Amino acid sequence: MPPTQAESVIKNIIREIGQECAAHGDIVSETLVAFMVKAVVLDPSNGFNMDRTLIKSDVQKLVKLCVSRLLDSKNPSLDTIKMQVYFDMNYTSREEFLEEHHRVLESRLSSVSREITDNRACAREELESLYRKVVSYVLLRSGLGSPTDIKIVREATAALQSVFPQAELGTFLTLSKKDKEHQLKELSMIVTGIRLFNRDCGKGGEGIDDLPAIIHEAIPAITQHIDSQLQIAQDQAYRYTAILEKVTKNPLMSMELQPYMLKEALYNVRQYEIFLQIILSDIITCAQEVEMMTKQLGAQLEQLKMIVKSKTAVPTSQVFPIFISLSNLWTSFQDESVLISVLSSLTAHLERFLGTHEVLFPEKVIQDLLEEVTVKTDVCRIKEHMEDKVHLVDFRKQEWLFPETTANFDKLLIQYRGFCPYTFATTDGLLLPGNPAIGILKHKEKYYTFNNRDAAYSFAENPENYIDIIKEKAKKNAELIQLLELHQQFETLIPYSQMKDVDKHYIKPITKSETSTQTDTHILPPTIVRSYEWNEWELRRKAIKLANLHHKVTHSVQTNLSHMRRENSSQVYPAKDVGTQSLREGSTRVPRPQIYIAGLRGGQTKVTKGVKVNLTRAVDET
Repeated sequence: MPPTQAESVIKNIIREIGQECAAHGDIVSETLVAFMVKAVVLDPSNGFNMDRTLIKSDVQKLVKLCVSRLLDSKNPSLDTIKMQVYFDMNYTSREEFLEEHHRVLESRLSSVSREITDNRACAREELESLYRKVVSYVLLRSGLGSPTDIKIVREATAALQSVFPQAELGTFLTLSKKDKEHQLKELSMIVTGIRLFNRDCGKGGEGIDDLPAIIHEAIPAITQHIDSQLQIAQDQAYRYTAILEKVTKNPLMSMELQPYMLKEALYNVRQYEIFLQIILSDIITCAQEVEMMTKQLGAQLEQLKMIVKSKTAVPTSQVFPIFISLSNLWTSFQDESVLISVLSSLTAHLERFLGTHEVLFPEKVIQDLLEEVTVKTDVCRIKEHMEDKVHLVDFRKQEWLFPETTANFDKLLIQYRGFCPYTFATTDGLLLPGNPAIGILKHKEKYYTFNNRDAAYSFAENPENYIDIIKEKAKKNAELIQLLELHQQFETLIPYSQMKDVDKHYIKPITKSETSTQTDTHILPPTIVRSYEWNEWELRRKAIKLANLHHKVTHSVQTNLSHMRRENSSQVYPAKDVGTQSLREGSTRVPRPQIYIAGLRGGQTKVTKGVKVNLTRAVDET
């Protein structure tokens, strides 16, 4: 099937599934439906052949399976997939978010900027209207107050007039469009800096909130909320793990309990925990940036006060750069505020994907299952086997990395997000954290950690077998693809946020290094005479060259175009007159024949008699 036709068929399937779900009162996004379609096709239990074109019955079966899974309200696996899709569609890195935020702001200001730069005002009323538009542009770009508030407009107008009087509008209109846009941005930053300085001095700042103080109050509250949610998710994951370990040791419990549902619930809280850690890391970065910018803001304001003091006039070359720096700092504060707000909203929306835990596993049921079971945290599990390290003498072909002998050890990209692959493969999907201190196995340029030494030894005997088992398990539970970062094995399900990182080269560990030393050959400075020549014929050639130069003449030419630039000179050999002699030119001429016939007109007789007269000149007469 051609790619265009296949894409059309997939879109129709997605559209039909969305309509079926909407008919049952559940609105789902196309991204979620597309992910579910791929997940259902990957599951080998559904019987879809990836190498065969789907027929009508296959499409109907696919639609039915997808709709039934999307409408299952008591399925932790579906909640995990929804959480992954939502996070993927709404989360982006700090750099990408700020870049997109600035792009949106520029697009919103483009219409106002165009009205100013394309203006051809001449009359007094038109110039006044243009100046008011410039004030509005300055307020909109700075974000310090509404352009409809009279007090804010007056303050901004006064600040603008101090650096850009209305009389200079004529000069402004003569500039090119690009220069106008640049001057508008610069004026906006200078006016923003002036208003921020006036606010700090208590002489203005109408409509300007204390943004640093607001952010300083918001960050601890958000951090505390995320920490509490993270602790709840981790405690829940620890309890689920302890129960699943108990079920693994006692197979009879699986008759009373649905272990697959409990594992899906474990995947759900583990994914939630990972997303919270990502958001918390961004919040901590914001806090560090805000702390640094607060110090810079205080230093800039103090420097400005020292320059201004009680002077009536200050050179613009001293204060304008500081005003611009103040404006940039305040813009950074605004960026951090928006980013913190987005991360807080994202955290709140993630909580709605945890609703099935209370329904499927109430607190009373969990407490009954935890009888005579010790709940261990990830830290406790790591400490238990801290001393059980892998012995290198037991392995000749495999390469093991240890923190004592490997540089960049903490920056290694561990497979399966650091969970033990052997435990996951042998217990049908139990997630236990790996312990890097035991040793990290390097297999085909990938790194694996294990829960204990026995698991490490067993996995190292046949790594490919366990890797295939994990891959088959991920086909049945599609949420594991993102949870365990199996995107390289399932490239069709790579999330958008990680598409550009597929080919990125991660930091490789430095396990071996080559060193070398070299002794200087010549310690003392060289005393070689470069002009020395031992060859007699080379000396003769140079002497002839110098002798010939005495008979040469140097000429120089200067034109109007090269005047006051540089002196040009050229040297040529004098021209020599040379002549040659060729043969003498000659020609011949043949006389042209001139023959006449007389008597052709006739006469008195009936018979015409003509006389031929030859008047051609002789050859020697020509």
